[in-house]
Amino acid sequence: MGSDLETRAVDFVRAVTSAMGFTLIVSAERKADSLHIKLDGERGQVFLQRKGFILDALQHIVNAGFRGEREGVDRRIVIDCLDFRKNRDEELRQKALFLASKTKETGLPQEIGPLNPYDRRLVHLAIAEDPTLASESVGDAFLKTIVISTMGRG
Repeated sequence: MGSDLETRAVDFVRAVTSAMGFTLIVSAERKADSLHIKLDGERGQVFLQRKGFILDALQHIVNAGFRGEREGVDRRIVIDCLDFRKNRDEELRQKALFLASKTKETGLPQEIGPLNPYDRRLVHLAIAEDPTLASESVGDAFLKTIVISTMGRG
């Protein structure tokens, strides 16, 4: 992702948070497949209420707004506040790996969800690390459930 996109995305997030009445420190870090925008400041707690609902909404808006400018299919803009997403992502990954071990142990499919697209991607990536397991999103709404199963089973 070009630095121009990075600068404009950070400026956009600053403008949105400022319009909401918040003075937050907004910074960015490029990763291999994404741009991470981090929000810091004492009023940042507002973004974390209701399990990060406002943070998820902001991330969705930013990704939609810059969709045509991102390079590559897997390049995403991830918005985090006070390391909430970082910690929640690791917790979700551990839960997926726990359910994967239950699937291997019992041979029975395990479900996790309902999850938004960002969270589903994290679970699918965690399950993909084990070639004996498969994961599939089930449902036809924005929030879907993931079924984890052994290869060849549904």
